[in-house]
Amino acid sequence: MAETPVLVAEDLAKHFDVSRPLLQRLLAGEGKRTLKAVDGVSFDIPKGTTLSLVGESGCGKSTVARLVVGLYRPTRGRVLFEGIELETARANAETRRRMQMIFQDPYASLNPRWRVRDIVAEPLRAFGLAEGAAALRDRVGQLLTQVGLSPLDGEKYPHEFSGGQRQRISIARALSSNPDFLVCDEPTSALDVSVQAQILNLMKDLQQRLGLTYLFISHNLAVVRQVSDRIGVMYLGRLVELAPAETLFTAPRHPYTRALMEAIPDLEMTGRKRIPVGGEVPSPIDPPSGCPFHPRCPLADARCRAEMPALRPPEAQPATMVACHAVEERRDPAPAPAGADQRIGTTATAL
Repeated sequence: MAETPVLVAEDLAKHFDVSRPLLQRLLAGEGKRTLKAVDGVSFDIPKGTTLSLVGESGCGKSTVARLVVGLYRPTRGRVLFEGIELETARANAETRRRMQMIFQDPYASLNPRWRVRDIVAEPLRAFGLAEGAAALRDRVGQLLTQVGLSPLDGEKYPHEFSGGQRQRISIARALSSNPDFLVCDEPTSALDVSVQAQILNLMKDLQQRLGLTYLFISHNLAVVRQVSDRIGVMYLGRLVELAPAETLFTAPRHPYTRALMEAIPDLEMTGRKRIPVGGEVPSPIDPPSGCPFHPRCPLADARCRAEMPALRPPEAQPATMVACHAVEERRDPAPAPAGADQRIGTTATAL
């Protein structure tokens, strides 16, 4: 019998009403305007693995992150945590303790008026995980040591640390409630490359030692290759490709995924001709008909402009899911052979 995934998202959608006030709309003769930040996303995350979501800014990655921890209520669809509806699961304090989030900006997510010891200790107090001042102090010291800081750093304030150190404090706070599932919303995007590597290595080490399950949000493909078991590529609120990490890098199928690959810097300076993706990202308030990527896709035809593609496995790649008519009809170029894209491996290794 297969083990129940830690988290399952089924047809998840989040729409925001961005209409002008009613009186202004009546005077202008306008209707309501709806921004479809997420529009039908489905995935699951098995225990002890990492699913990463990547895509351009505004594609809905961070909205998905907030949906799966209950910060937003979905417009449509549902989230299951270990087989239980999220709203029901989060009504239990024990379940809330087991789900934590690491936010993108380590400085904005830390209270500047609190000492680090109080920031890290807050979940311990909230969930009653340490009794007495001595036990609380010892546990905070252990958590800071676990993320590569000193227990003495607990006496300092967040502004006294570098960006990488502040992110370590955020990780220590997230780990203080002994979670099983962590949502990491671009935890390295505000850091320089050398510090990114330290944080990614720390997160991989913690996952192996503590058996953590991650949903990792990023716009950087080279970063997610280091931490992911599977990668989902999002475009305009939808998943366009979902595949094992190495498969995505060695044999990407969706035209948008290939365009993202072209954007990764070439450290070897090979002079290889790049094919940039043209056009602009459509507005999620007024998305195009059919496939949302068709205005920018070199493989688009009449079917692409009229019919939304379903996420399904392409021929001979059952572990991959692609939403593309060109792939389904085998109009796409043959995938690159495994190991051919050395420049991506070089970039990821440099991190």
